[in-house]
Amino acid sequence: MLAASAIGFSSLDGIDWTTLAVLALLSVIFESAPALLNSKNASVSLSYSAGLASVVLLGPAGAAMVGASAILAWRRDMGLVKRLFNGAQFALAGYLSGVVYCAAGGKTGKPSDGSFPGIIAPYLGAVVTYVAVNLALIGVVLVLNHLAPVWGFRWRPIGNLAAGQLAYGMFGLLVAAPWGLIGPFSAVLVLLPMLLARWAFEQTSAQQQAHAATIAALCQAVETKDYYTRGHSERVSRGSVMIAQAIGMRPERIGAIRYAGMLHDVGKLGVPTKVLQKSGDLTEEEYAAIQLHPMRGLEIVREIGFLDEALNGIMHHHEKIDGTGYPMGLAGSEIPEFARVISVADAFDSMTSTRSYRAARSLDEGISELRRSAGTHFDPELVEAFIAALKSEGWTRPDLVAPPEGEGVETTQQDHDDPSAPLRVASEGMR
Repeated sequence: MLAASAIGFSSLDGIDWTTLAVLALLSVIFESAPALLNSKNASVSLSYSAGLASVVLLGPAGAAMVGASAILAWRRDMGLVKRLFNGAQFALAGYLSGVVYCAAGGKTGKPSDGSFPGIIAPYLGAVVTYVAVNLALIGVVLVLNHLAPVWGFRWRPIGNLAAGQLAYGMFGLLVAAPWGLIGPFSAVLVLLPMLLARWAFEQTSAQQQAHAATIAALCQAVETKDYYTRGHSERVSRGSVMIAQAIGMRPERIGAIRYAGMLHDVGKLGVPTKVLQKSGDLTEEEYAAIQLHPMRGLEIVREIGFLDEALNGIMHHHEKIDGTGYPMGLAGSEIPEFARVISVADAFDSMTSTRSYRAARSLDEGISELRRSAGTHFDPELVEAFIAALKSEGWTRPDLVAPPEGEGVETTQQDHDDPSAPLRVASEGMR
């Protein structure tokens, strides 16, 4: 109906029906093979290029008709309602972007040598309009179906989706520009590299899924051995990312520190279970085993190529600013930034989680302890960055973890991540 309404406001006289048919076919092909994005279950339609090429070549009415062709996409996972929505969505976006294109001085029809660079600014306006209309309609549907709040959208995934849509939209000008010289064949020239780009997206997505599965398996192994750490790795990872974002860390480093937070305790796989779950004071040998767990972690994951800088975080997350930490006794700026970030998130989650020997501390108590230990245990700037992030993003408290039942199962009375309760060693007292 939206497509029909759009066409009703524009004359179809002068439309090149061959061009429309070719672009509609290109749109159907692209809509049948969306490109996956990094965000979970997110994809972007490659048909944006065909829809925006039609804005230039056919004008608002033709763009609406090309957009409406999305209902013919060859996708078994798409029901009738979604097909109709997609067709209406792309038809409305095509029509409105065509209106903006014409209003900005863009000329419809086959571009010529004299069309450039004047066509570029109107086309950019059309691209932004096309993307904005699609995102707005998707947002409305999510809100109406209670899949997203009216306020408080997560802007990072939206930004990723918008970036993908803008990128594919720019291909539309590459389709339209040579149309006057080689006609519909220009669509073929763009079709091949775009399908190659889609294949590359799929390979990247598959690789990222393999990385996630590797990390999940290692975390599960740690949590099986030390039941009190269940969910701890995910929370430390989230806390580390919160700090990294607060201090303006680059996106690729944020991805690496997410991995480091997940795997920071993987070295516990090399610590005897009886030591991790011991209820009494540790012996010197047992304390040494605890101190070595960051190095064990490095040994376990150092051959995993995609971790890169994350290895430093895993190795040194128990170092202290005053040089009294382990395993190497680094101090101040000698401690890698990843390790300083993780240590803050690690300690905070430990303090605000329930243990058999104490109830979870409140968030305010955890914050007070972080500030008390800033400058000796933690980097003061990172502590304040984490506190600011907590105030804006909040923190999800973990559920109580019940210890497994069975004979010979001890319940630990210590937590090596809790700075307010140092480990007790039989021969030398508090550590």
